[in-house]
Parts: sequence; C-alpha cells; structure tokens
Amino acid sequence: MRNITGYIFAALLLVGCAEQSNEPERPNILIILADDLGYTDIGAYGGEIRTPNLDDLAGDGLLLTNFYAAPTCSPTRAMLLSGADYHLAGLGTMNGSWDTNQLGKRGYEAVLNKDVVSVSSILQDSGYHTYMTGKWHLGYVQELQPQSRGFEQSFVLLQGGASHFSDRGGLARGAIADYIENGEVAEIPDDFYSSNYYTDKMIGYIDQDRADGNPFFGYLAYTAPHWPLQVAPEDIDLYKGEYDSGYDQIRTDRIARLRELGIIDEKTITSMAPDYIESWDQLSADEQRSEARKMEIFAAMVDNLDRNIGRVIDHLKQIGEYDNTFILFMSDNGAEGNNIGNMGSNAEWIPEAFDNSVQSMGTVNSFVHYGAQWAQVGSGPYRDFKAFVGEGGIKVPSIIRYGDLPYKGDIDHGFMTVKDIAPTLLELANTTHPGTKYKGRDVYPITGKSILPHLNDLDTSVYKPEEIIVWELFGRRAIRQGAWKMTMQAEPIGSGEWQLYNLDDDPSETKDVAALNSDKIAALE
Repeated sequence: MRNITGYIFAALLLVGCAEQSNEPERPNILIILADDLGYTDIGAYGGEIRTPNLDDLAGDGLLLTNFYAAPTCSPTRAMLLSGADYHLAGLGTMNGSWDTNQLGKRGYEAVLNKDVVSVSSILQDSGYHTYMTGKWHLGYVQELQPQSRGFEQSFVLLQGGASHFSDRGGLARGAIADYIENGEVAEIPDDFYSSNYYTDKMIGYIDQDRADGNPFFGYLAYTAPHWPLQVAPEDIDLYKGEYDSGYDQIRTDRIARLRELGIIDEKTITSMAPDYIESWDQLSADEQRSEARKMEIFAAMVDNLDRNIGRVIDHLKQIGEYDNTFILFMSDNGAEGNNIGNMGSNAEWIPEAFDNSVQSMGTVNSFVHYGAQWAQVGSGPYRDFKAFVGEGGIKVPSIIRYGDLPYKGDIDHGFMTVKDIAPTLLELANTTHPGTKYKGRDVYPITGKSILPHLNDLDTSVYKPEEIIVWELFGRRAIRQGAWKMTMQAEPIGSGEWQLYNLDDDPSETKDVAALNSDKIAALE
C-alpha cells in the first residue's frame, strides 16, 4: 500500500530541484456536502433511490460506515472548516436558538467566529485557489461571509434554507433569502434550481483558473435534500408509486440491504421507532397517499443531487483532474425528522402562503417536509434523527475517493469525525495550521486529527480507545469513549437521565445498560 504521507514528504525534499524532476503535484480537494441526507438514503448505503454517481464513487473509493458529524448543520460546517470543536468555533448553538445563559457568551455566537482560522484561509495562503458554492449558514455580515474566510470565489445562500427555485426564505421569520457572490448581492436567474445552479457555478470557478496550474479547494455545499421538498418539473413524477408500500416496509428493506452490503452485521438490531409515529397500516388511504408523495419528492431531489455530483465528477475526468483530486462526500447531519411546520410562526405562514395538496407537493408553490416517519427510514437501524445525539442524528454517510488511495469499493468501519477533515486536508496540501496565532489574532488550535495514517493502514485507528469525544447541542449530550456511549436527552426521545450503551454489542442503542455500569457513568460524567 502506498504511504500517502511519505509521498507528500518526498515532494518537499524535491522543491529545490522541481525543474529537473517530475515533482508530484499537490492534489486538488473537493468537499461535497449534502443537506439533511439520511444514512441509508443513497444506494451505496442500502437505499432504493437511484444514485449511480455516488455509488460509483464509493465503488471507486472508500465507503465510511462510522463517520460522525454534529447533530445539526451549522455546527458540522464549523468543524469541517476549522478542525475544532464547534463550541470553540462559535456554534455552541444555532442562530435563533439561544438559551438565556448562552446569550453573549463566547463560543455561542452562532457564527463561525474569529477564534478559529478556516482551512480555506490556510489553503489560500499556501497557493490554492479556493471556491465555494451553496449553503454557508455561518454568519451574515461581510466579515463573516465566505470572501472573508478564505474563499477566492463564492456564490452562497447565507441562510440555512430557502426555496430551491427562488429567493423565497425557508422560514417565516426570513421571508427573503440572501444570495451573495463574492460579497455582493447576487441575482438568481429565472430558471434557478439550487442543485443545478450550485453545480454550474462550481464548474465555472474550477475552469477559470486552470491556466496557472495551481491546485484548487472546492467546497460544494448543496441545500438538497433540505426542506422545503421541491424538485424540478421534469423530475416531479420520477418516483411516482415507488413508496406506496409505506415507510415501515421501506425501512425494513433498507436495513436488509445494509446487511447484504456488509455495512452492518447481525448485532445491529433495529431500534424502535418513536411511539408518536403511527404505523403505516394505521394511516387512512388519503394519509398514505400524502406520505408516499412526500417521499417521492424527496427521492427525486436526491436523484437530481446525484446527477449534479456526476456532472462535477465527469468534468474533472474531462479536464484530467479526477485522479489528482481528493474527493470527500458527506451529509451534514442525520435525516430531518423535526416538525418544521410548527417551528416559530410557520404554523400560520405555511398554510397561508403555500399549496400543500398532494397535487402541488414538490412544486415552487409548495412547502412540505417529510417528518419523523420517513426520517426514521433514513436513519436505518439507528436511533434518532437530526438535532438529536443518537446514532441516527450524528452518524452520516461518507465516501472518500483519491487516485493515490488503493481502495476500490472497500468499506471502512473505523471511527472518525468531521473535525478530522481539516487537518487531513492540510496534510494533503503540504501545509500546517498556524497554531494559536493567525495574522495577529489569537486562534484555537485544531482539535481533530488527520486521518491519513488511517487511510494508509485501515487496521490502525484514528482515536485511541481511551480518548473521549463529546457532543452537546440544545441541552442534548453524548459522550463517546471507545465502544461506550453515554447520552442524556429529555423525554420522549430520552429519559432525562444518563443512558449508557455499548456500541460494539448494541450499535443501535436499544439496550440501556446504565444501571449495570454505574462506575462507567461516573467515570464519563
């Protein structure tokens, strides 16, 4: 197996004689982020949605089964770009979700704060072209926008969500969405559809600087399949009738395929769905039709997302950069099962402003989300969904592909987290984090770890068994040490007390063993 770190170090030794040698190029880097994509939503992870491009990427690379994000989007994005825990990076909570004891507190600014330096800034300083398209959600004022955080070219949605067709906001309190290109207000075209346009922009950015030979860092942060569930007219009936069997059966089918693929084993017992989710058979015929239609629209969005990812990959192949590009695909959190219709003033706004009849679902005039019942399908055998700290909320699909890696369709069960990506990219790029000072200001060092040693030898671990990883958001907490995971969540998701699970024996968190292991609770607490 080729040693990537040694490969990169050798390039340093040859800097002085580059003109007389075939010095290896520093790789391009492309991060592709899906928004609210569940663990089992793509074919490579057992899903029935047709995602041939992502499936091929996994078949040509490495599929990660134990890759962890934060419970929600902004904290994940903060860790991805900083390599630091999201509480250090300013996302200890989400914008608009402050508790009174968090207001004005460092680490709870709900933006990517200046206490961290972004990986895009470091890569730009080292000679990379840096591009971003898609969802930012890390700060609204100029000094916190992408052009001020190391991105040479950027076209972004500043908010966390919006119409996929227009600048209509994603929540009642944000009626208009802000699209910004390189710090300036951007007009979107009449034929705008989010995934298509973000892809167009990224390809354009990649092409415009090719002549100088410098590598690029691309951050392609799609808003699909985040609510509102909307799909291009030509795809509106792409999955018509394919979810009539209902969410209970689809979940069972996906879990069976996960086992067939070797992603889970027989120890992975399916977690119980929350009590408030009615079984499919309890729904009326009209309710079943409505629920099936929501999932048809969601599936079509994921299908379109996959095709756009395929466009980028095909373009890299056409320009001869595919094998020299480190590609990471991931979701920002688990499937979205929260009741968006009751968030803030949405309960009044959505019925007044949209037509959510079955016939209108998925169009520009609709605003639907698919709820906990389908999110449980996205989580597969795992407990919980987005915003919660069960495995279904924080374990996400992830694929790595790079020409210097020897993997072709391999599955990696090693534990790693999103904050490990930034140090990995810096090592790939032959550069380093500045430590505790960056351009005259104090910054936190990286708290994640490079996964390159693990990628060189999958039998090694990124984290030692005694090391502790912590999640906390909205008062929901999880502590992980080796196979042990301790969680505290309010009812009805949790018990309001610490619950303890051994993930080696019980990956789906179905058996709380806290009462039998009070010493472990005390040690972790």
